[in-house]
Amino acid sequence: MGHLAHGSAALLALSLLTACTATTATRQTAKPAAAPDVSVAVTPRDRAGNVPTDETVVVAADAGTLKNVNVTSDQGRLPGVISDDGTRWRSNRTARPGTTYTVRTVAVNADGRRKETTSTFTTVKARDTFDIEYITPNSNDTGLTVGVGMPIMITFDKPITDRVAVERNLTVQSSKPVHGAWHWFDDRHVDFRPDAYWPARTKVRVEASLAGVRGGEGLYGKRDVRLDFRIGREQITRGSTQNHVLTVRRDGKVIRTMPMSAGQGGAWKYYTTSGIHLAMSREAVTVMTSPGIGPGQPGYYQLTVYNTVRISNSGEYVHSAPWSVGAQGNSNVSHGCVNVSPANAKWFIDNTLIGDPIIITGSPRVLEPTNGWGHWQENWKEWLKWSSLKDGPTATF
Repeated sequence: MGHLAHGSAALLALSLLTACTATTATRQTAKPAAAPDVSVAVTPRDRAGNVPTDETVVVAADAGTLKNVNVTSDQGRLPGVISDDGTRWRSNRTARPGTTYTVRTVAVNADGRRKETTSTFTTVKARDTFDIEYITPNSNDTGLTVGVGMPIMITFDKPITDRVAVERNLTVQSSKPVHGAWHWFDDRHVDFRPDAYWPARTKVRVEASLAGVRGGEGLYGKRDVRLDFRIGREQITRGSTQNHVLTVRRDGKVIRTMPMSAGQGGAWKYYTTSGIHLAMSREAVTVMTSPGIGPGQPGYYQLTVYNTVRISNSGEYVHSAPWSVGAQGNSNVSHGCVNVSPANAKWFIDNTLIGDPIIITGSPRVLEPTNGWGHWQENWKEWLKWSSLKDGPTATF
């Protein structure tokens, strides 16, 4: 076999070296491109005016994530939440009217480069404000431990025309879940009750987050209100105008029976109403006068009675009646009240919570849902007819 010439061998070695060098160069990795900058969009737009108080503030990040969002004004901070993926923030309550908010954001791109933005917007001005004038239960009138039938009753100081907006910002939480709904009796009164009695020994919280909420044209909520109360033991009293006995059950067990006398009838106003009453007040002394009859007229009376529990707005009480003890347990002789003996009346007032159900049957006169706290006189379908947002479960805490 022949030998390569010296020049040919040198040329071959140079070729191999060149080939190896070229191959190594093609395997080097190119430097990665920089990640794009994050962009942030805010709604409402910067310097927007007359923004509705219930418009949701939204901050969205593209090509990155949000690290911090603060929406503030001289009235305080507008709270919100960032989505799980960090790309979106949304406010979760109503803004104040006539207020300028500043939106400050911090976002980062995939390389960790920060971007900060600042924008402002101003909400629509209010022509007037509304407030909660009265809320029941409360510490003064009912105490904060109440019976299983107790509704939540709110009275506003101005007529509400935007019922949906207001009701959406009324929330009820409970330590035991219940299914309930709000019910508008008119444009100033909205009440809440469960579809069945509250579970005994339940803690309840009402949050009326109404600051800035639209109640009507140019009308906005003045403040937030929170109420905490407790449902006591379950006590339900039942009585019949036919068998003349009141039976009191506590947590399902009979704890007392009391002979009673009910309304004598004749005139419609002298019948005791049948239905689910609630204990509305406990009064040591009550002065009762004849309904619709003045002094000097036939049938007029004015009577001082003791240890009374009010059960309607039409003058019905469970009360002490020493003058009718002989009729109690066998006949009806009252002008519409439920008469019991002095000893039984004292026991009843001492053992009754405001909101305890007191159910009377046997009378042709039926308790109207608007007569006192006759809320349970409406079945659930009827109750929901006057709810703007219908029913649902309470949140638990």
